Amino acid sequence: MRKVLYAKYMTRCMGCMSCMLACSRRLRNSLSVAKSAIRVRTKGGYSSGQMTALHCLGCEEPPCINYCPRGALGKREKGGIKINVSLCDGCRECLKGCPVSAIFFDDEKNLPIFCIHCGNCVSFCPHNCLAIEELP
Repeated sequence: MRKVLYAKYMTRCMGCMSCMLACSRRLRNSLSVAKSAIRVRTKGGYSSGQMTALHCLGCEEPPCINYCPRGALGKREKGGIKINVSLCDGCRECLKGCPVSAIFFDDEKNLPIFCIHCGNCVSFCPHNCLAIEELP
């Protein structure tokens, strides 16, 4: 079974960024939301009260893989992508290949940042906006 992150209940989101901090802290040992693989944004300003989350959708056939000229990105067995860091030259072409603009970039490490569907952000969301679901 593959696990995929869903931002199912974003009407509950208040923009606290706990999910973003949890992601960057656990996976990148950073306290910067810029290192997070999930990005919470507003839909029309904070006064609108509408939030959205950008994250990898766990495509079964990820189109971003085809954009990498060095073959550094590969398909994860359970959906989404994985990276061979030794092949990545930091060209950022993979960012162009994501249909939902959910690949971000770490300028310090010169590597892409993307969701691996671990569910860490789900655990830290105080309003239960996010969910990890198993798919066949």
